[in-house]
Amino acid sequence: MSSENWLTKLRSQGYRLTDARRAVVETVARSPRALTPADVYDLAKEQYPALGLVTVYRTLEKLEELHLVQRVHQEQGCNAYLAHAEGHQHLLICRKCKKAIYFEGDNLDQFFGEVGKKHNFAVNEHWLQLFGICEECQRG
Repeated sequence: MSSENWLTKLRSQGYRLTDARRAVVETVARSPRALTPADVYDLAKEQYPALGLVTVYRTLEKLEELHLVQRVHQEQGCNAYLAHAEGHQHLLICRKCKKAIYFEGDNLDQFFGEVGKKHNFAVNEHWLQLFGICEECQRG
C-alpha cells in the first residue's frame, strides 16, 4: 500500500494531515527496514525540519491502530515499526542493517496447535520474528 493510501485512510479516520505527519507516513511507508521512532524522527526531519518527536509517536500509534504498520520487537527493548504485510506473514530481521523480509509460514499452524494442546492453551493467533544476518551483511 502506498503512502498516499495511508494518508487517505488517516484522513478518513478524521486525522488531520499536516506536513509533519505526511513526512512520518512517507518515511515509514518507503522503508525496507524496521524503524525505531528515533529512526523515523531523524529520517523524516530531513523532509520536514520542524518535526517534533511527539508527532512521530502519535502518528506511529495511529498507523498501528489502522493496521498499516506493525511493531517489530528489538533486542534492546525499543520497538521498531514496519509497513504491515498483506495476509498472514512472519518476519526475518537482520541484526546488522535491520532489513526486514516477510515470509509465509502456513505450515506452522499445526505446530502452534500442538504446543497449545500440550499446555491446555487455546492458541488463536501467532506472530513469528526470526533474527539473524542477511545475505548482504554476511558478504560485507
